[in-house]
Formats: sequence, structure tokens, C-alpha cells
Amino acid sequence: MSEQQKNVQEPDLNQLRKVRREKLSELQANGKDPYQIMRYDVSCHAMDIKENFEEMEGKQVSVAGRIMQKRVMGKASFCNVLDQSGNIQSYVARDSIGEEAYKDFKKMDIGDIVGIEGEVFKTKTGEISIHASSVKLLSKSLQILPEKFHGLTNTDIRYRQRYVDLIMNPEVRDTFIKRSHIISSIRRYLDAQGFLEVETPMLVSNAGGASARPFETHFNALGEDFKLRISLELYLKRLIVGGLEKVYEIGRVFRNEGLDTRHNPEFTLMELYQAYTDYNGMMDLTENMYRHVAQEVLGTTKIVYNGVEMDLGKPFERITMVDAVKKYAGVDWNEVETLEQARALADEHHVEYEKRHKKGDILSLFFEEFAEEHLIQPTFVTDHPIEISPLTKKKPENPEYVERFEFFMNGWEMANAYSELNDPIDQRERFKDQEEQLAQGNEEANTTDEDFLNALEIGMPPTGGIGFGIDRMCMLLTDSAAIRDVLLFPTMKSLDADKKASKTSEAAPAEAEKTVEKIDFSKVKVEPLFEEMVDFDTFSKSDFRAVKVKACEAVKKSKKLLQFTLDDGTGTDRTILSGIHAYYEPEELVGKTLIAITNLPPRAMMGIESCGMLLSAIHEEEGEEKLHLLMVDNHIPAGAKLY
Repeated sequence: MSEQQKNVQEPDLNQLRKVRREKLSELQANGKDPYQIMRYDVSCHAMDIKENFEEMEGKQVSVAGRIMQKRVMGKASFCNVLDQSGNIQSYVARDSIGEEAYKDFKKMDIGDIVGIEGEVFKTKTGEISIHASSVKLLSKSLQILPEKFHGLTNTDIRYRQRYVDLIMNPEVRDTFIKRSHIISSIRRYLDAQGFLEVETPMLVSNAGGASARPFETHFNALGEDFKLRISLELYLKRLIVGGLEKVYEIGRVFRNEGLDTRHNPEFTLMELYQAYTDYNGMMDLTENMYRHVAQEVLGTTKIVYNGVEMDLGKPFERITMVDAVKKYAGVDWNEVETLEQARALADEHHVEYEKRHKKGDILSLFFEEFAEEHLIQPTFVTDHPIEISPLTKKKPENPEYVERFEFFMNGWEMANAYSELNDPIDQRERFKDQEEQLAQGNEEANTTDEDFLNALEIGMPPTGGIGFGIDRMCMLLTDSAAIRDVLLFPTMKSLDADKKASKTSEAAPAEAEKTVEKIDFSKVKVEPLFEEMVDFDTFSKSDFRAVKVKACEAVKKSKKLLQFTLDDGTGTDRTILSGIHAYYEPEELVGKTLIAITNLPPRAMMGIESCGMLLSAIHEEEGEEKLHLLMVDNHIPAGAKLY
């Protein structure tokens, strides 16, 4: 929409809002203030009437909901009312509700919430409706709903104003109703299996049980720093020690990481623990539970996600991580004996690894790079390397590996399960290794939890445990493209965040005393200029273009790479990967205009083709590298060439 169009429309919207407020003032002046109504008795919902019309025809009902359409035709009118279950039409005639009430009805607006009493009937055109005997305004809408034919399509506004999204988009409402049913179905299944639902702390002094960076906060009353939990594991295992043999918890956990289509910093996790079983028992439970939930909520064990059918009715495939890497990467890890061999294979296959990574870490990186994307049908990937599994029992016949599985569908990890480590001496050694990793810069490593070790020393029986990502399960079962589509209120950057940051950083002297910011470059070191000359003709062949960031997300399993979806002016999206995650979070770059070289040959990175290079400026400051993406004025159109 152009600025000129905006300027034409904005006063109209303001005028409409003004008229609605005037209508409210008139109602209040006449003693008809809708906000003073305390309750309204609803006898049924729209779908109850439509699905049971033969029984309900001719009966008196009362419904309540929001006016979504209104057609006034002299002495009789129609309106459509939306409640949680859907829409239903009402026929409103002056002779049926009274002259004064009909005048009030004609002044009602789209978006107003009303209660309607009347008789169920079917119109001449065959539409099931309510012949109103009473229409009562229950709440006045002072805002303007999006235009009905185009609805609410802007995803940013949809996520920020979910209440409007739920009103305007029935498929969104259906998704969240299904989400509620999915969680209810899980609870019913586990309760029937003898599990107890419990609750454990969200504020913890030691955030363990997973590999993730926690959020930190300060508890004023105790004068102590706390963390928000990243997992449910360690407290639930304490309950197994305490003699509760089957426990589960469904709750929010918090991980201080980036946002993308499958990650939100707060998300819903379910973990369960069962004494006297192992990871094989967890596989059986997972297979049966997924099948049960799909059948109960969707009425079928065959689900379709993004056009791909997945069959939960068939036995789930089971494959070891070593066999998966052999199958999809052509590398037999049984022949890899040393770290040097593992690194050489990684270099040969262009798998990125860090200096601290051990042999088992590199096996995991191979699996992520080559195997994950192929695991579309339900698959259990078993027997992980010990290096990436600090809370899991070793396989007795091969202590380099542990009794662990990850459950995959659609190429996504859906669940993670262990034969739980109950040897307190071994567990202490694993924590010690995690502490060493933390010292080497792994911010996601665990720290030693002495109270948990004390619990293990009291004695924990052989136990199977598993964690399920509820949000990803809901994505698959509702065919939702992004995690934000199954979170009612996803984490979003505040609209005024930049203004707040600007205000915080600004000094507050009197206007006359304000000075231009002085930047001290005395400690800055830049790379020396190239001494070699490049001829003009060679340089001019590089195609520098302005590109608009349409989307940006962290590359799965990479701590460095961001994946950009760019508008380069051609009408076809361009993908470029850039190793700048240490400097930027994906969300803050969406909508920015950057500079890219667009005529470089495609380069495969983490299995993704990167078509070009984004330009950044780097310098060194006090021994630390600093990086800034080159950003330009948003008035520059996508595809504009730089000379």
C-alpha cells in the first residue's frame, strides 16, 4: 500500500472508530450500557444447532457470539453470529423483536457481541437459521475488524493480535481447538496406563537435563540468581527415587536460543519416567501413544503434512545411528577408531565441527547432515554416542554408545528417550566432563547438580524416560507450517523495542548541551589493505545488489549459520547462508535491506545451497572480532545494482 493510499484510508478508519464511540455514548446516556451486563444464558452453540437440526427444528434456543455479517432490509434483516463452534445465521424482524429493539439492532456494528433468542428454522434457500425473538447487545466493539473478503493475512499481525486472527480465520481457531484435544488425548492415554501427572519447579538454581542456554533472573526475596528450567528431567527422576513409579509432566520450558519455524524460546515439553523399564519400553509407549492420539483426534492413523503422507498405523522403523550414517552418508563408523580419522572424514565430507568435538560428536554431526532429512516416516534412531548423552546408560556390550533413541517424523526430531543412568559414580564423571565442556566455551553444557547426585545415591531403580516436543507434534497433526502457528502467543520482538533501546542509550541533557556521539576507534584494528591490484574489468563483473530480507532463521544444528530468504528483485526468492549468528538474532534482520554479491556459484553449506554472499564489515577490538552487516536505506528497491 502506498503512502498516498494510507493517507486516504487512515482518516476513514479514525472516523469509523469515532462513530462507534459516539454510538456507545448514546447507549450509555439512554441507560443501555452493554458493559454493565454481567451474564447471558447460552443454551447451545452454532454447530449444535446445525448438526442436530432435525431434533432442534421449531425449538427455542439462545446463542451468543460476534456479529460477522449484517444485511438490513427495511422491516427485516439477517445477521451472522460467530461463536466458538462456528457461524449461524439469524433472521431479525421488526415485528418479532419490537420496534425499539429493531432500531437498536440496526445501529449495531460488525464485531459487536450479541445474545440472540429465537426459534430454529430453515430459510427458503435451505440455510439453517434462528428466527430471533430477542437480540441483546452484550459488548460494543470499538475497533474495526479486517475486511471480510481479504481477512487477516499479515503473519506478523496475526501472531501479535491472535485474538483477531481467531475471529477472522476459522482454520486458525480449528488448529488451536485440535491442539487442546491433542493434549487432552495424551493425558487420557497416560492416565489409563497408570501414570501420575505432577508439577515441578520452573525457577531453578541449576538448569540441567538438556543441552541449552538458560534464561537467568533474580529472586529479590532470597537475594539469589535463578534460572528458568530448560528441561523437566532431573526433578522427575527425583520422584522416581521417591517411589512414584510412573510420572509425567506437561509444561513450559525455556531456552535462550534463536527463533525459527521450529523453535520458540518458550515451548511445551512433556517428559515421562517409568521405573523398571528401559528405552525399548519407551519405544513401545511412543508408538502406541502417537497412534492413539492421531486416531482419537483426527479419526485416522494416516496424517498428511505439507502434502506428504505419514502412516502411524504401520510398525515404526528402528535403526541405529551408526547404520543410518552408513545408509545415507556411505560412511561406516564401526571402522573409525580415532578422533583423527573422524576429523579427516568430516573434512572430506565438508561437515563442520569444532575443536572441542570428540569422535562421537562428529558421528552425530554426520547423522544430522546426511540422515535426518530422509527420516520422513515414523523412525526410532537408536544407540547414540556417549559424548552427546550425559544422562544415559552405556550399552554393556559397547560402552562407547548408550541406550538412547530419538524419534523422527518428517525429518524432525519429535522425541528423545533414554535408559536412564542410575549409577551415581558414573553420573558424577559425566557431569565432570560437562563442566570441562562448559569451560571450553560450550554454553549448552550441564553443571554438576549435587542434590540430584544425592538422590541417585539414595537409589534409583532401572528407569526408562522420554521427552516429547508437544508443539512439533501439534504442527504435524494440524498440518501447520511453523511453530508459531500452534502457539497462541509466540515470542515476538516488541514493536517499540528499537525506540526503547534508543531512549535507554540517549543521554538526557538540555537541548543546548546535546552533542554528536563520539566513537573511539583508538583500540580498533582493521585488516591491512590488499597490496595486489585487481583490474577494473574483473571487479566490474561482480554483481553487487540490494536485497530485502523476507525471512531469516537459524540453520538447524549449526551455531554459526543463519539462512536468509531474500528478495533480489527477480521475483524468485534467493537463499544465502551467512555465519553471523554470533552477532545477530534472525528476527532482528527481517525487513532489512542488505548488500549481496549475487553472481557467485552456488555453494553447499550444511546440505543447503547458498547462492551468493552478504557483505559485512569486520574489525578487531581488544582482541575480539566485531562484525556488522552492511545495511542500507529501505527506500532502495530490491535488485538495485551498486556501482
